[in-house]
Amino acid sequence: MVIVACLLLPVVAVLLYGMDRVEDWLTRAPQRPRHAQPRHLRLIQGGRQGSPARTRTGRRHSDAA
Repeated sequence: MVIVACLLLPVVAVLLYGMDRVEDWLTRAPQRPRHAQPRHLRLIQGGRQGSPARTRTGRRHSDAA
């Protein structure tokens, strides 16, 4: 019986440590996502004023694969 208790002691210690780490991980405040940085627009002077008007042909054109 003492041998079983000595063998279970490290298992219980690792389990307790792991559950403590999981609890800390679940209860911490969420961090700001890395991809949610503020975007800066790069505007082109003149916009669409300099481009020629497109003619409508009735067909849709797509560059998708």
